[in-house]
This record gives sequence, structure tokens and C-alpha cells, in this order.
Amino acid sequence: MDLKEIIPILESIAPLELAEDFDTGRIGLVLDRAADVNKIAVALDPTDQVLKEAARLGANLLITHHTLLFDPVNIISKRLSDTLRLAIDNDISIYTMHTNYDKAEGGVNDVLARILGLHAIEHLTLGRLGKIKPCSAPEFASFVARKLDTHVQYAGEGEIEKIMVVGGSGFRREYLETAIAHGADALVSGELRHDALRYSGELCLFDATHYATEAPAMKNLCGRLPVESVFIEDKGKKVCFHLRHEQ
Repeated sequence: MDLKEIIPILESIAPLELAEDFDTGRIGLVLDRAADVNKIAVALDPTDQVLKEAARLGANLLITHHTLLFDPVNIISKRLSDTLRLAIDNDISIYTMHTNYDKAEGGVNDVLARILGLHAIEHLTLGRLGKIKPCSAPEFASFVARKLDTHVQYAGEGEIEKIMVVGGSGFRREYLETAIAHGADALVSGELRHDALRYSGELCLFDATHYATEAPAMKNLCGRLPVESVFIEDKGKKVCFHLRHEQ
């Protein structure tokens, strides 16, 4: 399938206009090898290990959540040139879906909310709000750890019923204030920092890691793509998800 035919499909899944301003010029087709696409690899990050596995699998396109080049490049280091060489030598184009995929229908936050069993879901600016059957903080931490197959650290106590989820790094003050303003009992995200406790009030904070809160949506993306697609774990070479899209 021609790469030019795949781009509109990706943009319909995660429209570019949904992205935050800081993503301008950093998402979409960030490396164009203009090759026919017979297989797509999907991963959270365009690491060397991911690119090597994508090449081994014969993928012509790598779709990631995080971009290979975030800041403007004036000098290309050996590390960056080695990574680019992996993609270029193997004719692998790279397409990035970041904050636009966070916000999109069926994107990062929708998938996270669904996995955690939220109902009565409300769409917020960059997250989702919903409810679960009331439980204690330790019970909910165990539930999240099991559902996302990850370790969870948490702060706070009390009954948990109304939850806000933000995939990735969501313990910023603006998200804490949004969760509190909407009457949430808990916020689930990744990369819990100590200073978040200053603004959390009675809100319980559940850190399920940046990776585990975003990777499920990238896995889910495989089933929405028009050619054979594989999900590659960022840490290691194991392919843990493999779907062919059915028209």
C-alpha cells in the first residue's frame, strides 16, 4: 500500500488539529522514505531496539507515540545519526501520533479508561473522567497494577469512585486542579513527582508508569491499520501484539 494512502487514515484516527501547540512540526510523517508499506510496526518510542526489530520484521513504516526529533537539530550527534541510519538503511518511514492521539476518540486516554473499567465517562481537555464501583485506595492500586501489568505507587487514602485518567506524564498542577474541580477521588497517570503532593489536596494519586498508561493504546492501534501490523515492546525485541486489519 502506498504510504500516501496510509497518511489520511492515520490522520482520521488522530487528527493533527487535536495536538497541543508544542507538538507543532513534531508529529505526523517525521521521516519519509517514500516506500510501499507492506507491514507496519507500532511502538511507544523510536528506540534503536525498536528500529532493529522493525527492520528484522520487514516493516516499512514505524508508528510511534513519541517523536524521534523533538527539539530543532543543528548538530547531528553520533547517537542520532546511528538511529537515523537504522531507519534509512532499512527504508523505514516514521510517523508520530502524540497529543493528538491522547485526545482522539479511541486514543490513549479512551483506551486507558476502558481498561480500568470506567463508566459514565466524560471527555476533558487532555484526559477522561469516569466512575467505578467504590473501593479503597489499596484495592484500586492492586486493580490498576493487574489491569496494566505494571507496578503502581500511590499517595492518599479514602474511598475511590470517581477517577480521572491521563496517559503518560499527567501529575502536573493543571491536571490535578482539573481533577479536583470535577470532584474526582483519584488521578491515574505516570511519573508521580513529589511536588504534586502539594497541589493534590484530598485527591489520591496513582502512578502506573508513563509506559503502561500509554502502551495499551499503541497496541490497540494495530487493529485499526489497513495492512499487517505488529506492536513492539520498547524494552527488548519481543513482539507481543500482532493483528491484521479486516476491512
